[in-house]
Amino acid sequence: MSFASFEHLQTSKETLDTKGPLALIFVEDEVEINSTLRHHIALGFKQVVAFMPKGFKMHYELEEDILRVDMENTTGQAMIDMVNKVAQAVPGAWIYYCFNAEYLMYPFCESRTVGELLSFHNEERRRGMLSYVVDLYASDLATHKDAVSIENALIDKTGYYALGRNDPDNHNHPKERQLNFYGGLRWRFEEHVPKDKRKIDRISIFKATPGVSLRDDFTLTDEEFNTFACEWHNNITAAVCSFRTAKALKTNPGSTFDIPSFKWHNSVPFEWHSRQLLELGLMEPGQWF
Repeated sequence: MSFASFEHLQTSKETLDTKGPLALIFVEDEVEINSTLRHHIALGFKQVVAFMPKGFKMHYELEEDILRVDMENTTGQAMIDMVNKVAQAVPGAWIYYCFNAEYLMYPFCESRTVGELLSFHNEERRRGMLSYVVDLYASDLATHKDAVSIENALIDKTGYYALGRNDPDNHNHPKERQLNFYGGLRWRFEEHVPKDKRKIDRISIFKATPGVSLRDDFTLTDEEFNTFACEWHNNITAAVCSFRTAKALKTNPGSTFDIPSFKWHNSVPFEWHSRQLLELGLMEPGQWF
């Protein structure tokens, strides 16, 4: 189903599922649109909504499973505003957001749906889920000039770290149960990445709540949503496996000629399985068994 705008979707018979979970996919370019949409459909989201420019194409087989909304600018503040607009329309529903060429994975996602995951997380009285944006990149940049290859993707097996997140409203004391996470290509090629864009943590899944909105650093205005664990024990975290940084570094004229390859001694093939991410410590099962 296609809609000329989000307002058109809201006034149509094909309304948003107010119970969710909803996946909002923001399509920035024409790279891996179909694989991104198929991946999130397979996870079991009740609805997958693709916000994308009118000229971009998706496979015809996906048209029945996707709510497509025309949106010319799908990055920056426009994207943040749209997430918040959707959240206002479906209070109480779980919302996930990402860009094209990004793939959500969570512990045991091969056998458990995202609905089961979020039902459990809800029972834990959690309303936000921390995710790490884990960089993927093609093994051969001569063949894959945009650094994107599903079949030959690599991942960094080490080089991730966390620092305390200081609270400017509390004399810069560290915020409780919050950390800034770094690593991957944004760390290895930090000279090409603005300082305020180097974090790899996102609250990419949250429960739409009146009065709570997404900020431009991918955190929520209610600080409890931004914590990695509750006060009693660790909670589930997820991973958003993403070609987005690699793609940007190789298509940006200011960095592409400085990067002949993303491979280094800690590169390993990406297995497209949650077990690998768990073993590398890139997500946490918490009490989720």
